[in-house]
Amino acid sequence: MLPVPDTTPAAAPIGPSLNDFACFYLYGLTNHPYQQSTDLAKFGELYALAIGTHGGLGIASSFHPYQLVNPAGVSVWYAAYAQLYAQPNRLELFAEMTLEKAAFVVVPPASFAEFHVWPDSRLTTDENPIFGRFVPFVLPFLVRKNPEALRWDAEFAAADGDKDRLSPYLKEVNQAIKFVQPAPAFVLGFGEFDEQQPEQLVEKFLSCRDLLL
Repeated sequence: MLPVPDTTPAAAPIGPSLNDFACFYLYGLTNHPYQQSTDLAKFGELYALAIGTHGGLGIASSFHPYQLVNPAGVSVWYAAYAQLYAQPNRLELFAEMTLEKAAFVVVPPASFAEFHVWPDSRLTTDENPIFGRFVPFVLPFLVRKNPEALRWDAEFAAADGDKDRLSPYLKEVNQAIKFVQPAPAFVLGFGEFDEQQPEQLVEKFLSCRDLLL
């Protein structure tokens, strides 16, 4: 796992399209959603554990859901793609992602530290006070599209609904996030972000709200 610096060349050749990637995330609850780490190796380990042998980008931060899209409508996934696209050697990086299934890490712009409540405000404490005590967080990944199953999906398929068989993997995931989301943070699940329907992410948290009350 290598860092991809946030630089913009004066001129660069045409490169991969954002449509060649999918936007995935781990989501859970914590007491401090926006946290960073300089341990890029740990981000690489987390990427491998959640995504598996798929090329792509880990994003070196955790976020509150209302930090994932800025007021201009740009998501952290798009920002990660833009950082990849800004690299003079982006064609080589994309080839490594595709052929060698390599993964890299980008550090998101500091502007994503700002909160921006989408039209869907159901995660605000005004509407649901419980999310002030159990605060939502998201760990995003930008993944090269590939027909093979992601590691998360493969583990769930192999467990075939058996919680005992799945438990060791989930414990491993929760252990792996501690470098950036220490206890009491814990993972609730995994999903794909749809910029056309961001409310689907909100609904994942709402589905567990009654269990927290």
